Amino acid sequence: MKHRRVLAASTLWLALSAPAMALALAPKASEVPSPADTYGELFHQVQMRKLFPDGKTFVDATPRRSPAQILAAYRAHAAFTDAELKRFVHANFVVPLSAPLPPPSKDRTTLKAHIAALWPVLTRPPVEAVDGGSALPLDKPFVVPGGRFREMYYWDSYFTMLGLAADGRQDAVESMVDDFGGLIDRYGHIPNGTRSYYLSRSQPPFYFAMVGLADKTDKARFKQRVDLMRREHAFWMDGEKTLAPGQAYRRAVALPDGAILNRYADDRTTPRDESYREDVLTARAVTNRPAGEVFRDLRSGAESGWDFSSRWMADGKSLKTIQTTAILPVDLNALLFGLETAIAQGCADLADAPCVAEFSGRAKARRTAMDAYLWDAPRGLYLDYQWRERTRLDHPSAATLYPLFVGAASPDQAKAVATTTRALLLAPGGLRTTTVATGQQWDTPNGWAPMQWVAVSGLRRYGEEDLAKDIGQRWLATVAREYKASGKMLEKYDVEEAKAGGGGEYPLQDGFGWTNGVTRALLDLYPAPG
Repeated sequence: MKHRRVLAASTLWLALSAPAMALALAPKASEVPSPADTYGELFHQVQMRKLFPDGKTFVDATPRRSPAQILAAYRAHAAFTDAELKRFVHANFVVPLSAPLPPPSKDRTTLKAHIAALWPVLTRPPVEAVDGGSALPLDKPFVVPGGRFREMYYWDSYFTMLGLAADGRQDAVESMVDDFGGLIDRYGHIPNGTRSYYLSRSQPPFYFAMVGLADKTDKARFKQRVDLMRREHAFWMDGEKTLAPGQAYRRAVALPDGAILNRYADDRTTPRDESYREDVLTARAVTNRPAGEVFRDLRSGAESGWDFSSRWMADGKSLKTIQTTAILPVDLNALLFGLETAIAQGCADLADAPCVAEFSGRAKARRTAMDAYLWDAPRGLYLDYQWRERTRLDHPSAATLYPLFVGAASPDQAKAVATTTRALLLAPGGLRTTTVATGQQWDTPNGWAPMQWVAVSGLRRYGEEDLAKDIGQRWLATVAREYKASGKMLEKYDVEEAKAGGGGEYPLQDGFGWTNGVTRALLDLYPAPG
C-alpha cells in the first residue's frame, strides 16, 4: 500500500513539532542540530512507520552525502511505500549495526578474565563529527556500554571506570575523564550521551566521582578539572539567583523557605529523537496536558537515567502520568552535594580559600534542605519531593542510599536507611530498584549494577559492612549465575529470581559497561571462596 507525503502527513508532523519547538530553549551556538531538526518530515516518516525495530537505529545513522542533497532527493519522490522508504534510507545513510561481542567463553568460571577481555572490544577510537550525523566529536578513546549503546554515556561511564581502574587501566580512566572535560568545555555541560540528540539534557552528575578516580599529581591538570566541576555546577544551578520561592527555572527550584534544590528538566519539549514514536504515542494517550509538557517530562525521565520508573509517575503506575519535572529527586540532590563537597575539597588542595568557603556553604545548605524536604524520619529513608504539591512521595527506592554514598547522611540517618534497606530493598539476587512492579525497567524485579555499587559503597562508608557485603555477594552470585548460563554480562538483572532482567523500551542488552565495571570492583571487595 502506498504511503504518500500528502498534506495530512505534513500537517501531522508540523502539529507535533512546531508548537513544541517554540517552547524549547534556543540551542547554544556550540550545539549541533539533532536528526529531527535536520531531516524534518523524512525523520518523522522513518520513525513513525517504525522502519527499524529500534528507534535509535536511524538517529545513529551516518549520511552518505550532505543533508541538503538527501532532503532534495526525498522531496522529489512523489510516493514511498515502507519498502521504498527503507531502501532510500539505506541508499543515503550508513545504518549502524551493533558491534559483535566475543563468543561466550568455554570456561565460564573466571569473571575477571572475561571482563578484562571485554575492555578492548568495548573501546572506541576518537570521533570526528560528520555533517548531518549525530555523533559528537571526542578527542580520545573511550569505552561504550555495548549493544545499541554505541557512544559514550555520562553516568554509565563512572561505573565502567571502576572496573577499568581495578584492572589497571588507568590510561583509559584518564582518557575518558579528559573526554568528559572536553564536553563541559565545548557545551557547558556533559550531555546524556555523545550524540546531538542528547545535548538538551545531562544525566546524574558523576563527573566529580570520575575525577576522584583520576590522577591528582599533576596540579595544573587537577586545577583544570576542578574548574570544569565548577562549570558543571553552574549548569545545574542556572537561574538560581532569579528565583522567588515556589518558582523553577531549568533544573533549579526555589522552595518556600528560599532553599534551592534541583530537579531533572530537559531543555526541549519535543519527542526524544531516539524514542520518537514511543513518545508521540504516549502523548496522544494523555488528554489533560499539552503534548509539550508530556514530552519534556519523558525527556527529563531520560535525564534521570531511570527511564522509566514509578518514581516519576503521579499515580505510581502509568507512564501517562509522568511528572518528572515536578519532582526533586534524592539521588540528584545527593550527587550535587557530592559535587559541591568535591569542589570545596579540590579548592582546598589548590589553596583557593574563597572557593572553599562558597562551596562548603553550598554543601551545608543543600544538606539542610535535603533533611527538611527529602528525609522521612518515621520511615527511616529519603524520599523524593513533589515541589508543586509540597509533599513527599511515597515511592521507596534505591535512591535512598545516595546520601550515604556522598556522605550527606548523619550516622543515625545512615543506620535507619540500612534498616529500611534490609526490610524493603534487599532481594535474593541483590538490591531492588523500587518496591513496585510496573513493567518499567527501573522498577522491581530489576536490579542494576550502579545501584549495587552506590549501596555497597555508601553502607561501607558508614560502617554497615554486613549489609554491604550481603548486597555485594548476592549481586555477584546473580551475575555469575547468568554468566555461567549464557556467557553474557547483561545491562540489568531480575534480582527476585537471579536471572536476566526485562521491561523497558528496547530488548535486553549485553556487553555491558557498567555491569562489567561494578562486578569487577566488587570482586576485589568480596572475592569468591577458593
